[in-house]
Amino acid sequence: MNYPAYFDYNATTPVDPAVLEVMLPYFSMHFGNAASRTHVFGSKAEEAVSTARKQLARLLDADPKDVVFTSGATESINLALKGVWEANRHRGNHLITVSTEHKAVLDTCEHLAHLGAEITYLTPDSEGLIRAEQVEAAIRPDTLLVSVMVANNETGVLQPIQAIGAVAHKQGVLFHTDATQAVGKIPLSWAGSPIDLLSLSGHKFYGPKGIGALLARKSVALTAQQDGGRHERGRRSGTLNVPGIVGLGEAARLAQNLLPTEKDRIAALRNKLEAGILGQIPQATVNGSRQYRLPNTTNITFAGVDGELLLLSLNEIAVSNGSACTSATTLPSHVLKAMGLSDDLAYSSVRFSLGRFTSEEDVNTAIRHVVTVVNRLA
Repeated sequence: MNYPAYFDYNATTPVDPAVLEVMLPYFSMHFGNAASRTHVFGSKAEEAVSTARKQLARLLDADPKDVVFTSGATESINLALKGVWEANRHRGNHLITVSTEHKAVLDTCEHLAHLGAEITYLTPDSEGLIRAEQVEAAIRPDTLLVSVMVANNETGVLQPIQAIGAVAHKQGVLFHTDATQAVGKIPLSWAGSPIDLLSLSGHKFYGPKGIGALLARKSVALTAQQDGGRHERGRRSGTLNVPGIVGLGEAARLAQNLLPTEKDRIAALRNKLEAGILGQIPQATVNGSRQYRLPNTTNITFAGVDGELLLLSLNEIAVSNGSACTSATTLPSHVLKAMGLSDDLAYSSVRFSLGRFTSEEDVNTAIRHVVTVVNRLA
């Protein structure tokens, strides 16, 4: 079977062969439970988990003790938002987020609102950016938490999280960031940052699916969302996914080593793809800031083209028109709508996201194919 060229790395990445190689023994030979410390099988598993915890912490310049392993970013976000709200309701009942956040944040906020929480949703400008001043103006005496993602999954837009976190801390408010799309793509430092909680998923940077982490500072009061064993220092119960954790650790190690050169190579390919499309399709425009964005992402609107027909016709490349978590819906992108695009323009927008295994040949194929299809449909 001839697979299309893959341009959907923001949805998921392939497991790096080196990651798979280190994982395999932990499915069979080293199959022990990391909590079973009385024999060699458990000790071997516990040692592997400890190594992976250090590898992930090293990538993010963090304390390994702040790492809580989860099943992925969605669980991490739920633990962060629900956990903070439940543990701190005596202090307040108000949370602040942004209307362009991933549904894992927005749906969790909606759940909390049904339980009585008050949520403020900030609106970005036409480039998808919010300002620290907007956050500061929204903070109230009863505000518990601000949650703003590092990088948007649809547009790649990078928010000024250092400034936002500083504003939150000045008012005594906790700051959570969904770093799912940023980890492994751009440098991030936990040490000395104003971030109190950080969510991530392994499968976004060449690790396996079903494993992620929440970084949570020891000073943060957090109510566990899963009970039954008090694993992960009492913050997340459940038998640890040792093969997945090993894979996450190796993915973090690879990312740390490859990041300096990989981000520049991928950015150059993204820029070539973008220039090739925009240069031949006059009605094509880029959505979101072109100055503050991930090196691998471009979101392009093809005005006057039927969006559904466009995606169906782009059969030589794998792309999407929004978050993989909402691709089954027929609604226009909530991210692009919040940035001021009409329904028609949002429907006719395509996200291209590149990655470690994207080649120049892939980019050439994409440019040729997109130009041919759009000109035929226009």
